[in-house]
Amino acid sequence: MKKLLNTLFVTLPDTYLSLDGENILVKQEDEVKARYPLHNLESIYTFGYAGVSPALMGKCASQNINLTFMTQTGRFLARVIGEDRGNVVLRKEQYRISDDEMRSARLARNMIIGKLYNNKWILERATRDHALRINTERIKKVTTSLSETMNLLRSVEQLDVLRGLEGTAAVQYNSVFDDLILQQKNSFYFYGRSRRPPLDKVNALLSFTYTLLSNDMKSALEAAGLDPYVGFLHRDRPGRASLALDMMEELRGVYADRFVITLINKKIVNGKGFYVKENGAVIMDDDTRKTVIKAWQERKQEKIIHPYLKEQISWGLVPYSQALLLARHIRGDLDEYPPFLWK
Repeated sequence: MKKLLNTLFVTLPDTYLSLDGENILVKQEDEVKARYPLHNLESIYTFGYAGVSPALMGKCASQNINLTFMTQTGRFLARVIGEDRGNVVLRKEQYRISDDEMRSARLARNMIIGKLYNNKWILERATRDHALRINTERIKKVTTSLSETMNLLRSVEQLDVLRGLEGTAAVQYNSVFDDLILQQKNSFYFYGRSRRPPLDKVNALLSFTYTLLSNDMKSALEAAGLDPYVGFLHRDRPGRASLALDMMEELRGVYADRFVITLINKKIVNGKGFYVKENGAVIMDDDTRKTVIKAWQERKQEKIIHPYLKEQISWGLVPYSQALLLARHIRGDLDEYPPFLWK
């Protein structure tokens, strides 16, 4: 199993990253602000615009350290990765499955069943833990519908039908997502998913967290020898990591959504840490973004028992474990892909 190392998030404005021997230097106006040994790092995220030295980019590539560039608002820009050493036999089979819509649907439906199962569990746990504070009858209707949809999915072999059922289930789940927000209701509310740009504070948190999860998923797929840009449910589109989006589906609720709800309900973030741009986009300020990143790193270190592998791993290794299980299925070692079913 891959060892979970540290991720370095550089959020200082106008920083320049350079190489000094086996160390990364974080400079601001020619002043060294920090120094970190590269051998302790798995990936680097930089939110600045000053840049990165070619020597450091080359070193990161040679040591398989993912270097990701983000805007100050958390939008993904680009990634620098090393030489592609993906298993050619594995990837050729991945491409064959992707080209066959029926085989793609059979594989993707397991991911969507995993998504609905996890979303149902999130709602059922809320009714169990907060029965006096939420509308349990309304949530029960949604969980019952999710169970019915999962039963329908088991026999689906058409991508369009699969997308339709998934889309309907997502609308139902989102319709009660606001019920899960128990604190700071004046500042944090959810009336529906909005992206590019996010139009409220909850969507701003969700979009940022999904970006972090997406990049972790890309890295995991590359480490497993798979092509993150060739998916099954999400079809080919230039520049879109379709397979990473596929694999994220089963983790969005249980990994990212629960994380955002925790940030709000435990008052780790507050409504004052956001601002609104002229186009209506709601953006986190620097302090809030740092708080979210710190909490995200702490969550990744928490230990769980993987529901399929029955091994203790950290949350941060869940994307890697699922990528390895997908690779085993594509190779023919597993009859079906086992989605991450958490409870």
